[in-house]
Order: sequence, then C-alpha cells, then structure tokens
Amino acid sequence: MKIGVLGGTFDPVHLGHLIMAEEVRVSLGLSEIILVPAGQPLLKPAHPITPAEHRLQMLHLAIADRPHFRVSTLEIERPGPSYTVDTIAELRGQYGSEAEIFFILGWDSLAQIAEWREPLRIIEMCYLVAVPRPGYQRPDLEALEASVPGVSQRVVFLEKPQIDISASAIRELVARGKPINHLVPEPVAEYIIKHKLYSTQ
Repeated sequence: MKIGVLGGTFDPVHLGHLIMAEEVRVSLGLSEIILVPAGQPLLKPAHPITPAEHRLQMLHLAIADRPHFRVSTLEIERPGPSYTVDTIAELRGQYGSEAEIFFILGWDSLAQIAEWREPLRIIEMCYLVAVPRPGYQRPDLEALEASVPGVSQRVVFLEKPQIDISASAIRELVARGKPINHLVPEPVAEYIIKHKLYSTQ
C-alpha cells in the first residue's frame, strides 16, 4: 500500500491543494491521499487561524467526490505544537511497516528540511515528494545531502503541476467581497459565505 500525506493549515483548502495531491497520486500510483490539517502552528502566523472545526468541514466538503482522499485529525487532536516526524510516526503505526508513505511538500519546504525536527528519522520512515512552488527554485540536492545524509535516496521530484493559488490571496478576496469560485470547490465557497469566514480581514 502506498499512501500520500499532505499537511497544511488548509485555511481554506483550495483547488491548488487538490490538483497537486491528485497529480502526486496518479504519478506515483498511490492508494490514497491523507490530508492532515495543522493544529497549533509552530510559528505564529500573520493572521489568526480559523478554528479547526471550520477547516475540517471545508476539507470534508472538498473531498466528498474524491474516493481516494481522506482527512486525518491527528494534528488537531494532538496537544501543543505538531511536528511532521510525530505525524509520520503515528501514520506508520496505523498502516504498519508494509505501507510506503510519501510525504508531499513544496520545493521551498524541502530546501529547509535540515531545520525540521529529526529530519533523518523522517526520511527513514517515508519518502519525500517535492512539488514545484511558484517563485522558488528546485533545491540543490547535493547541498541537501550534505546536511541530511541519505535524503537524495528518499526524495522524488515532480516538475508539475505549477499552480499559483494561495490561501492568503483567497482570504483577501473574500474580505474585499470578490468571488472565489474559480479558486476553491463550489461547496467550500458556499461554506465560507454561509459562515462569514474571512469577511473581517
């Protein structure tokens, strides 16, 4: 069994997340994609994060017609800051040693992997799937290998999709009363309007 894992605040989940995850699923022949919304971010964000219940509801609405996708509340239920190494370890425990886990991250995040908690343990437990992010160069694999030995054997680079959609831009559009139907699934757009999310930004 090959499992893809995509973490994020998902505030809100948007088409960029879904297209990227589906591209990874199809390209690597994964059995399913697990979306893991963040609980308490390690770095204080520039904007208050929407309560988890809303972010979860939007995720469930976004994947309702995607049978290969599911949502995990591991990080939301875990008290205190969440680290990727802990999440991967919990998923490894759930799925067993036979499953292969593919952790999806952007080129920008991969470039900083040496600064993550226990990067060597992370690459022991899973593969890293690095996807392009607009405005960021593909990381230098030799430099990464020097700081995290073995990472070059555990990373898969994808050159697509190149999608320039950001949650912060979506929040800004909502605050200005602009439409976002082209950026998020229709049920998510309706949920945002119904619950007046982001309208006070």
